[in-house]
Amino acid sequence: MNIIQKMTIRHLRENKRRSLVTIIGVIISVAMITAVTTLGSSFLDLMIRQDIADNGEWHVQYMNTNEQQVEAIRDDAATKDVILSSDGYAELEGSQNVYKPYVYIRNYNTSGLKNFPIDLTEGRLPTQEGEVVISEAIRQNAQVTYNIGDQVTLDVGARMDESGRVLTQNDGLMREGEDVLEQLKVEDTVTLTVVGTMARPAWEPTWSPGYTVVGYVDDKDLNGATVDTFVALNDVSNSIYEETDQLMKEQGIEGVAYNSSLLRYYGVTDDGGLRKTLYGFASIIMAVIVIGSISLIYNAFAISVSERSRYLGMLASVGATKRQKRNSVFFEGLIIGGISIPIGIVAGITGIGFTFLFIDSFVGEALNVTEKFKVVVTPLTLLLTILISSLTIFISCYLPARRASKISAIDAIRQTQDVRLTHKNVKTSKLVRRTFGLEAEIGLKNTKRNRKRYLATVFSLVISIILFLVVSYFTTQLEQSFEMSQGDYTYDILVSGIDLDQEDLRRYEAIEDVTSGTYLENATVRAFVEVNRLPQTIMEREDLAASVVDGKYGYYVSLYQLDNKSFDAYLKQIGASSSDVSDGEVPGAVLIDEVSYQDADKKKFVMTKTIEAEIGDTIDLYEENATENAIPSDTVKVAAMTDIIPNGMTSSSLGWLDLIVREGTFEEGDISEALNLQSSFIALNTTNPDATQEVIEAEQNMDIYVTNVSERREQQEQMLLLMSIFIYGFIVLISLISVANIFNTISTSVSLRRREFAMLRSVGMTPKGFNKMVYYESIFYGLKALAYGLPISILIMYFIYRAQINTFEVPFTLPWSDILFVTAVIFLIIGSSMVYAISKVKSDNIIDRLRQENN
Repeated sequence: MNIIQKMTIRHLRENKRRSLVTIIGVIISVAMITAVTTLGSSFLDLMIRQDIADNGEWHVQYMNTNEQQVEAIRDDAATKDVILSSDGYAELEGSQNVYKPYVYIRNYNTSGLKNFPIDLTEGRLPTQEGEVVISEAIRQNAQVTYNIGDQVTLDVGARMDESGRVLTQNDGLMREGEDVLEQLKVEDTVTLTVVGTMARPAWEPTWSPGYTVVGYVDDKDLNGATVDTFVALNDVSNSIYEETDQLMKEQGIEGVAYNSSLLRYYGVTDDGGLRKTLYGFASIIMAVIVIGSISLIYNAFAISVSERSRYLGMLASVGATKRQKRNSVFFEGLIIGGISIPIGIVAGITGIGFTFLFIDSFVGEALNVTEKFKVVVTPLTLLLTILISSLTIFISCYLPARRASKISAIDAIRQTQDVRLTHKNVKTSKLVRRTFGLEAEIGLKNTKRNRKRYLATVFSLVISIILFLVVSYFTTQLEQSFEMSQGDYTYDILVSGIDLDQEDLRRYEAIEDVTSGTYLENATVRAFVEVNRLPQTIMEREDLAASVVDGKYGYYVSLYQLDNKSFDAYLKQIGASSSDVSDGEVPGAVLIDEVSYQDADKKKFVMTKTIEAEIGDTIDLYEENATENAIPSDTVKVAAMTDIIPNGMTSSSLGWLDLIVREGTFEEGDISEALNLQSSFIALNTTNPDATQEVIEAEQNMDIYVTNVSERREQQEQMLLLMSIFIYGFIVLISLISVANIFNTISTSVSLRRREFAMLRSVGMTPKGFNKMVYYESIFYGLKALAYGLPISILIMYFIYRAQINTFEVPFTLPWSDILFVTAVIFLIIGSSMVYAISKVKSDNIIDRLRQENN
């Protein structure tokens, strides 16, 4: 250890307060980076474990494989585990649920029984072919009782619709009224022995027509049968798609499917656009974190160099070279990094651990997840944290180190290196004094006379603005992307039918667990609109543009009629009033003016306008089969426009219009007849969707259709809530660090200007004038920070938008509410920081401060 290094250590010890502030700043920065990387890996680990608990651990499914193909898959180097499965349907004799007339038999080998989630309630799992575990729903819902030890003979086959398409559990029972529009093609007759019972599997959709029965398939002797082969891989990477295609071609395998939800948590997808979106989001948000960390640490080292300027000048006076002075700062960074990085890593991991303990019980209940959060620190995330932290400290040291190397002995001892004034440097507009007074002019000159300190403060403010706006925008775009990809489910159960009136459906609102219901009638009509009112997206689609005849495009219109109570609630939800709809002779309607859909050609989700319209425009409605030369059946006025759909409604795709009106809008005529002849339905929200479904289905009414989407809705809510918890938690963390950074920078800056303030007071500046100067100085800081921060933030937002557009095509819009919020908060923080700092120096003795040679 040379003399410069020894003196650097001694200086750190003698200036414990400043050293401690710097170390704490670096610890906070490292803890933030550690928390983010650990949070990311822990969150992905939770989602992977939860997906495996719900759907089993598999990555690739090969369809209809024979014994030789199974062996080839098993021998493949990429294969970790092989699950064999076969399935089929059989009629359930005596079923009291006309919507579920089948049992769905799913056979697994031993590995499948271990990997796929089966909640055994009684008995045991099957160990040989012919043994099965049955769902308790057969007894509870179908009211057919089987006991352990019972034997049942079933004719097993495949469900097929009228076109010959094979139907799965995701396809509800095909029927029209009491007529079943599908058939069971029997392929085998089997005798099964019941050896246990299980809860209804989570992977059985609520609308599926078959009760699940789990059996056994011997993977050592398939007897010429074909099975589906589920494969768990040793290494999950994007090469999975190429390797799978190659194996399929080599072995002549019929088809393949992927466990997309699980693979996505590994960051693996065959969608190039989605991959670009994910990597783009991750890169931008990590860059924001690193910049924020550099800002925090840089300010600490910049202040350190400013305070050490006399000390560095004295070193120069006794022969220290530029390199030695520069290395003094780097050595200080090495010491602080050596102390701070390990503590920061431990603090970040500990903080995440305590966060998980705090939210675990809440998350389990609120999100209906069975798995618990675990703190997952991988070697990669640990190495990434150390590298980012070390790079951050190096960059933060570099500029102060260069500055330190250039300090001359005379300038440092006389303390003139920070302030080099000329008339040009501090020149201000005469308009400032005339408009705001002398105090404002002095405040503006103060920002110019010590430009480096001023820029350091502004830089800190700019970074804070960027951090908040970018993370807020990122969160909004992430939620919007999720909602576009998942669809809209604001209800639990949809009950629908044809030729049903309100009384037939509204009585279901009286069911014990039902909390609310929305009654709707729906009909399809037409509207012919001029080309100049069409959005560009319609004209870009050849299939839709071909429908333009004589300069008009024929929209199909989904016309919804809501009951009075639901319609009033809907108007309140979208911010419209009843008078907007009822005023005038022409009836008013709510137009859904935005729609999101998945474009198969572009392989992305697109959000677009449905029509170019304004409030007050009229739309002529025609019968469904009318042509453009027909006479309109009725006319509606666009009373309100929104992208929010009513409860129970499903938005149409591009090329359609959705219009919502109040019941009784069309009392007579073709439109009224169309509404009466077509479908009506009621959307129910309930505290117990499964129990409500059972009550409705117990009526055995074949004129109604029951769709239970509660599980899908809960899954959406789970994902949104999880995202909100972590992302908004990150925003809070970023905001707190930004505020701390601003307070530290401004209060330190004010502390270093005590002689300057004492001089102003000595020449007669009153306390009132002094306060005005401080307030104006704060305003100048804020305006300068916003002038830089807002454009840079908008630019980064646009980069995020460009990353998102690879998968989700939406218009670029600025978050005006966030911009206004951050503007107000910036001035509030600056003002508070200045007032707090000034309050600490107001009690200073003027003579003592003027005598003080150093800052």
